[in-house]
Amino acid sequence: MEEHPDVQLRNQEQMDRERERAEHEWENWQRGQVRNTLHLVSAAAQWILLLACLIYLGIDSLRPSTPQSDGVPWTHIRYTGISIKGVAMNLTAEVGSIQIRNRSIMITCDGLYLVSLKGFVLFPDPGKKDSLKMTLWKTDKTDSWDLWKQTVQDSNNAVDVTTVLYLFAQDKITLGTSSNASIRDLSLSFVLLHPFTCSL
Repeated sequence: MEEHPDVQLRNQEQMDRERERAEHEWENWQRGQVRNTLHLVSAAAQWILLLACLIYLGIDSLRPSTPQSDGVPWTHIRYTGISIKGVAMNLTAEVGSIQIRNRSIMITCDGLYLVSLKGFVLFPDPGKKDSLKMTLWKTDKTDSWDLWKQTVQDSNNAVDVTTVLYLFAQDKITLGTSSNASIRDLSLSFVLLHPFTCSL
């Protein structure tokens, strides 16, 4: 006895729905497998990186310390005065072992330095909206380039920068501004976080 066409159509629709549901579940399972694989690869990469860091720190701690690496190079500078456009500020070290010569901070060790700069810029004409760029640049044996710049606005004349820079022995670091201004309570600090090589 033949089935009624409506029953055949319902059976066909039900089979199509079941096939679509099975295909959808299969796609979800495949996506889950890809996601799990990515998580596994990411976790493995993180563990390898952590292991490499631990090996590096272990080897570094086994190295005998030399007298020149016993003292950590650092400097703290305070400055209040006038800045002249395009001219390095006339900085002098208040305390610390890093020397300043010809308005430049003399770097003696390769390594990561924590640099902190805080202070206030007073513009010549208070009624006029003004701004200037404060730039820290470095000069090596062959070239000179900016390490960072911060624009100081008349509306908020505070400077507050903390950053970590990789510097090389015999780099000369200078600080200048893009226009004339009065600088008040400037505080500039360099602290070597991790020395690599020193030329003391």
